Amino acid sequence: MKILFAGPSLSGTEFVPRRSNEDRLLPHLSLTCRGPAKCGDLTRAVDEGYNVIGLIDGRFEDVAAVWHKEILYALSRGVTVLGAASMGALRAAECHPFGMIGIGDVFARYAFGGLEDDAAVAQVHAPAEFGYTAFTEAMVTVDATLDAALAASAIAPEEHALIRDKANAVFFKDRSWACIFDVLASDIAHAAERLKPFIRNVKRQDAQALLKVLLEGKYPDEAKKSGAPLTGWLFNETTQWQKLRAQH
Repeated sequence: MKILFAGPSLSGTEFVPRRSNEDRLLPHLSLTCRGPAKCGDLTRAVDEGYNVIGLIDGRFEDVAAVWHKEILYALSRGVTVLGAASMGALRAAECHPFGMIGIGDVFARYAFGGLEDDAAVAQVHAPAEFGYTAFTEAMVTVDATLDAALAASAIAPEEHALIRDKANAVFFKDRSWACIFDVLASDIAHAAERLKPFIRNVKRQDAQALLKVLLEGKYPDEAKKSGAPLTGWLFNETTQWQKLRAQH
């Protein structure tokens, strides 16, 4: 049994629910789809019998975020847990030594590339009833765009640094391309025209990569990008863990 937690990273596709707190069943793919995960959702999925979990998007501001402990719980029960794109990439970067499979560029940047800011994947988006449409851009998308523009010599190295600093200074709830281009107007000539051809939605690309692995059931070494997981570790049922189980 396979389950996917996704929202804005796969907005507009069949892989996101149409209503909040409601499953979207895709029997032709043997897949259950739920919206962005919050604390306790992965534990519930394990207890419901799912043995493959794909974590892409998660909630983090209005509720407690997915807890590392519940990922370790899933892994200790032999469940395959994959992460990419957004909350999934964050948790995979933290839990891949224990066997969680991280997929994609965002995961690689968090795990091995020096990216540390959790907010770099944060976006404001619509609820399920409006397709989880994203209203803002994540910094990982901005970074991927700037790197592509730099590689094509559309911007100079000093412009890359300036643009990134200015974009990163915009509060994540306000960070749209329109806002970024307005902020750059006085410093970077023709910023919009120069950057638009290189805009790359890295979160969606990574989410699609996870989806492919999830549906095909093939977990190649290059998808893990983490070497052999630690062996011999034991899941510790702490007091806090027992409280979480009691609540969910």
